[in-house]
Amino acid sequence: MNAILKKSVFLFLLMVSALVQVRAQAPATDYFLLVGTYTDTKSEGIYVYRFNPVTAKFTYVSTTKSENPSYLAISPNKKIVYAVNENGDNKGSVSSFTFSNKTGALKLVSKQPTNGSHPCFVDVDNSGKNVIATNYSSGDFVVFKANGDGSLTPAVQTIKDEGSGAVADRQEAPHVHSAQFSPDGNFVFVADLGNDRFYKYNFYPASPSEVLTPASPAFYSVPAGSGPRHFAFHPNRKNCYLLNELSGKLIAYNYTQGDLKEIQSIVSDKTPGENNKGCADIHLTPNGKFLYTTNRVTSNEIVAYGVGVDGKLTEVARYKTGTHPRNFVIDPSGKFLLVASRDSNSIVLYKINQETGKLEETKVSLTIDKPVCLKMIRIAK
Repeated sequence: MNAILKKSVFLFLLMVSALVQVRAQAPATDYFLLVGTYTDTKSEGIYVYRFNPVTAKFTYVSTTKSENPSYLAISPNKKIVYAVNENGDNKGSVSSFTFSNKTGALKLVSKQPTNGSHPCFVDVDNSGKNVIATNYSSGDFVVFKANGDGSLTPAVQTIKDEGSGAVADRQEAPHVHSAQFSPDGNFVFVADLGNDRFYKYNFYPASPSEVLTPASPAFYSVPAGSGPRHFAFHPNRKNCYLLNELSGKLIAYNYTQGDLKEIQSIVSDKTPGENNKGCADIHLTPNGKFLYTTNRVTSNEIVAYGVGVDGKLTEVARYKTGTHPRNFVIDPSGKFLLVASRDSNSIVLYKINQETGKLEETKVSLTIDKPVCLKMIRIAK
């Protein structure tokens, strides 16, 4: 009996070992990289590439024509892509596309005006039924309803900001730069570069028209001349990080049931001078261990930070990029980071050190005219 038991255990262990080896040898999931561009020169719209994380190679898939799709958002089911069309003179719009996460094909299904100028950010809620877009130049933002087929209704709500800031040539009026649904699904936060306010709205996803109402407090003020631009919530939903374009400051908050409490303010862009910086984009790794920011204009760099258990940041390293690193993306596995440098017409791939957060050069890059937004989607099997 003991001999039979030993043989059974041996066979079981052999089977487990074989299964582990098969999983280890299984190919890593490929991704689609979507690239939004400015189309005033050679680019035609949204570009799709296939990325293999094992070989670190990109393969061109397709191009979809769209005018100045400068920021993209992906629906929760990964089947719809929304793009702002960053045009002035009250000609801004949002386009929606169906997306095949098997072939990488995009197909235009609707286009709605944002009723303002130079829309620069778009986000979609966790249900996929509400879409918000910000108009930078006209200082307002709009809410759309999304249908099941990905099409958008005309805007159901428009909110206009008021006020100005201390930097005369950049803050003469409101400039709404970004708006995001909170990860808990209860609020919408809005960063206004022009009046140094970080707004908070109650979010009512089922409402047909009054989707957003002012929360309490209605906004959080930042130091004069800060210029709030982009922000990111920690995956644990306990912290929020606000990047200020003009002052170059990065503000960390505790986030509790919709309330923000500042816990740290550090410098992202260390360019000499006051309120003339060029902070651009901010993202955290999926595991929340590291945070990165990009700085444009004079410094042209990406900065890596470690995130402490208390939510506070510690600078890890700074890396020179191409000219004007407007946007970047971290792949869903948290192993790679791609930086889009608008004026260098390049997208550069880095590998993220999983222990330190430092970036390792891969010598892999893409050449594309005026890339300004990157999104990645796992390819469906």
